[in-house]
Amino acid sequence: MFVITMQVIAQDTIKVMQYNLLYYGQTSSYCTTSNNNETAKDGYLKTIIKYVKPDIFTVNELAPISSQQLLLMNNCLNVDGVNYYNKCNLSNASGSDLSNQLFYNSEKLGFVSQVNISTSVRDIDIYKLYYKSWNLSSTHDTAYVTCIVVDLKAGSASSDASERATETNTLMNYLNLHGINNYMVMGDFNVYTSTETCYQNLINYSNANIRFYDPVNMPGDWHSNSLFSHYHSQSTHNTSTSDCFVTGGMDDRFDFILISNNINNGLDHFQYLSGSYITVGEDGNHFNKDINYGTNNSAPDSVIQALYGMSDHLPVTLKLRVNQTVGVNTYEETASLKVFFNNPVDKDMPISITSSTKEKLKIEIINILGKTICFQTTSNEGCYTNITLPTKALNSGIYFLKITDSRNNAIIRKFIKG
Repeated sequence: MFVITMQVIAQDTIKVMQYNLLYYGQTSSYCTTSNNNETAKDGYLKTIIKYVKPDIFTVNELAPISSQQLLLMNNCLNVDGVNYYNKCNLSNASGSDLSNQLFYNSEKLGFVSQVNISTSVRDIDIYKLYYKSWNLSSTHDTAYVTCIVVDLKAGSASSDASERATETNTLMNYLNLHGINNYMVMGDFNVYTSTETCYQNLINYSNANIRFYDPVNMPGDWHSNSLFSHYHSQSTHNTSTSDCFVTGGMDDRFDFILISNNINNGLDHFQYLSGSYITVGEDGNHFNKDINYGTNNSAPDSVIQALYGMSDHLPVTLKLRVNQTVGVNTYEETASLKVFFNNPVDKDMPISITSSTKEKLKIEIINILGKTICFQTTSNEGCYTNITLPTKALNSGIYFLKITDSRNNAIIRKFIKG
């Protein structure tokens, strides 16, 4: 048997969304079951999730109650045939009436670990995930990404700004001590300008190796400044009869996803996809207005209305490209199993298989991301089998043909679809 090892650059895309859910599952003197109804919010959030389709979904202002967090996952994420979302652990070491959480697409990602840092306001939650590369079971090699979720102290008083600075300084000191490669910090920063200390702690920390970067590189005085209209994320309401929703219209950039140098420059598998940072529902034309005022063509109208009803914040999203150099062992013409076909492939793919024994065969076509896109079985009764695989509809590109017998003898052959 001859073994050939090929190096293939496999690429996938991970969509990340951060969203302040405005007292989901929690009540207060101003956010009640009447003016912030959970059933209505479930409908709004389901519409938004189906539109964005995030692989990583981080949230603020979620009730620190396990049953409520499970309800959100089951009522808004794992619905209408989707069943792959999972969540991380509940954290509320700070004893707040609100918590953070991370939900993830378990078909692409797995949970590794979680660290919760208590503050005088709310927890800083650090979630580590791994990428489920297609050959993980054989190589045991993968890529890791860490999501740090914060909900900083709200308010415009100097004492509020001082508390925000303390929170981000606590985070940066932790990173300086422990060190992480691929990481993002996301959440409701409640910050009014890029010169505020809490923000400077993140982007200009004394250890330059662990500083964060703004994907859109838009520093400035964000509050009530129309120059930043495309990035304003609060408030979706200009006026309101509800005390729950903050009013004033779209005029603050409170919600962020900042990235590490490794992600910014693609130094360790994950890389920010340039131009993919979006404030969902923000068209830049609703400065100091309701997000659903008049015409807003940045998303379908049902999504715009859901964003208005769901929260006084808009979600922010970005995309990460996952790059992996994957070693593929190609077993060429084993003593018991051989395959013949024309390469490149034009339409459907006739193949001939010979085997030294009569047995069942499993036949797969695998794309460059390692996902099986065609699967069938056949019986090799006469030790010689002809079969035609349905490749006519495949896009042009590189694919792999894998044939496995019942004793796990296998051939993996690369082919090109023209």
